Amino acid sequence: MTLSDTISLSWRNISGNKLRTAITVVIMALGIFALILIITAIKAASNSLTSSFSTMGANSFSIRYKERNIRMGGGRQSTVTKSSKTKLKQRNSNAGKVITYEQAKSFKEQYLFPGKVGLTLRGPGSIVVNNERKKTNPDINVLGADENFAELNGYTISLGRNLTPTDVESGRNVCVIGSSIAEKLYPGRSAAAVDQVISVDHVPYRVLGVFEEKSSSAFFNANKMILTSYNNIRRLYASDAVSFTIGIMVTDIKVLDIAVGEAKGTFRPIRKLDVKEEDNFFIDKSDSIAEAVLTNLGFLEKGTIGIAFITLIGAAIGLMNIMLVAVNERTKEIGLAKALGGTKKDIRAQFLWESILISLMGAVAGIIAGILVGNIVALLLKTGFVVPWAWVIAGILVCSFVGLVAGLYPAHKASKLDPIVALRYE
Repeated sequence: MTLSDTISLSWRNISGNKLRTAITVVIMALGIFALILIITAIKAASNSLTSSFSTMGANSFSIRYKERNIRMGGGRQSTVTKSSKTKLKQRNSNAGKVITYEQAKSFKEQYLFPGKVGLTLRGPGSIVVNNERKKTNPDINVLGADENFAELNGYTISLGRNLTPTDVESGRNVCVIGSSIAEKLYPGRSAAAVDQVISVDHVPYRVLGVFEEKSSSAFFNANKMILTSYNNIRRLYASDAVSFTIGIMVTDIKVLDIAVGEAKGTFRPIRKLDVKEEDNFFIDKSDSIAEAVLTNLGFLEKGTIGIAFITLIGAAIGLMNIMLVAVNERTKEIGLAKALGGTKKDIRAQFLWESILISLMGAVAGIIAGILVGNIVALLLKTGFVVPWAWVIAGILVCSFVGLVAGLYPAHKASKLDPIVALRYE
């Protein structure tokens, strides 16, 4: 019996037991579906993260008063870890000391390394912006910064002008608005927003300019942001608990580590730290947040592989049982095939191919369903259609192996049947 004849006969036997085959395929598909679904969603989230944090160049870093903590699933994943309990205790004792205006300004004046320094102070979030006719949803964030903010964070002024040092020092009510805000308040004529007075959280501001539209994601919408001076934020929303963030952009990525060292050396005396004391501030490189989140996504991916593996073990056991039932039901058929000249090899190959084909059908169904459902996340995050090709190929190979393993014992049992006994089986 040729290979094509064996596969054809196996397919006819599978087609003849539609209900049993369907149940087995569904069991097999569940494990692959869960794996491909979550992997596809993770790839979509990773693409969105890459887009979100590509706005800051690789030659940038920032100084914050405390480390970032990325929360996922109720847990906390810190971007910085310490193995030494003594160092951790000392660091915790220094935590909570915000970067004040005087410290941030002193750093900007004293940092002489080639590059640019920008100061940022977070303002109110989730606010409403309106003019005399229109208003936005309560999802606008306000940032206070200096004239270097746009360049350090990848923003471009498309209409009007940027903040000037005079605007920053005076702290007057002027701002640059995101493209989404301009379009919402002045539909189809964003240029009309320049030099108009708008209400930002019930405070009147004159619009100096409009930022060019830039890529956003579900994690951060860069077009729903209002930029004013940090002195304006200090004047209107003064609080001792609010900390400045210092952004630094160097001219060459090759000297980034040197620039970080210089920044630490400059800032430690400003923070009044002794030589033996740990830093009470933290350095964030431009990709640190993305790395932290992607690390969490990596843990999720590994967990998904474990779940899929357990599901596939259960599917393999189920498939083996189905094949053993098939052997018992077709005992007379096996005896007849042997009586007509069928060899043990032919019988064994037939049952192995049945098992492999059922397993592959489950793999294909799980992969297609996983990709389609997983790309709902890509659609929500506004990323391109994602196909995790490496995992698709791996899923097909794994399912083929599972089908082979699950069919070995039933195929061996079928090939060992005595044709005389098999023909008399009732």
